[in-house]
Amino acid sequence: MNDVIIEVKHLSKRFGSNTVLRDIDFTVRRGDVISIIGASGSGKSTLLRCMNLLETPSAGEILYHGVNILSRDVKAPEYRSHVGMVFQSFNLFNNMTVLKNCTTGQRTVLRKSAGEAKANAMKYLEHVGMAPFVNAKPKQLSGGQKQRVAIARALAMDPEILLFDEPTSALDPEMVGEVLAVMKSLTESGMTMIVVTHEMAFAKDVSTRVIYMNNGVICEEGTPAEIFDDPRKEETKAFLSRFRNTSNE
Repeated sequence: MNDVIIEVKHLSKRFGSNTVLRDIDFTVRRGDVISIIGASGSGKSTLLRCMNLLETPSAGEILYHGVNILSRDVKAPEYRSHVGMVFQSFNLFNNMTVLKNCTTGQRTVLRKSAGEAKANAMKYLEHVGMAPFVNAKPKQLSGGQKQRVAIARALAMDPEILLFDEPTSALDPEMVGEVLAVMKSLTESGMTMIVVTHEMAFAKDVSTRVIYMNNGVICEEGTPAEIFDDPRKEETKAFLSRFRNTSNE
């Protein structure tokens, strides 16, 4: 069991009378690349936000190496340094340069020296192809460039796992490929990842497991071949059929 990083147990989330997540259970092991698919409003992003303590679950547990992160003893910033997140809207600091965006968290949370933080940031900015832009501000960058900086910023915290919430949905079509290429390179390096995505080809190509969500529950979970080529549930078949029809229009 020592390869288990996160266990989600009987997780539910309500906003007032609206139940968004219902009795969610799944396990994340080291090296997993889990793609979560489903229609808009199915609870995918809320699940990720609960896993990163951006939302507080209404019931259930999220265990990180056996410790319930919903406990009052858990410090959210420290936990998030191990479980990073990349948002669809980039969430960069607009008043900071690319380099400062990638060093601030290291200095304040990890207590790294300025030299250590810069060296680490440059390593990951080079990895995502953004090293030439270290002095640029976010407003000077394209959407794809911003997202690559956001990925470098998350990686610079040396996380054990990365959560991606629709990382390409805010991008123009021509920029999607450059971000997916960076994400694919991370999977090839063994990074543990959970990706909420509408990019079905990407999910089928790089995932170790795929989760299909509908109406706040996990309807089906399996390998990419099981989900995309031989789904068992009628809901999964209907969703994938609609998606294929939309893609072919």
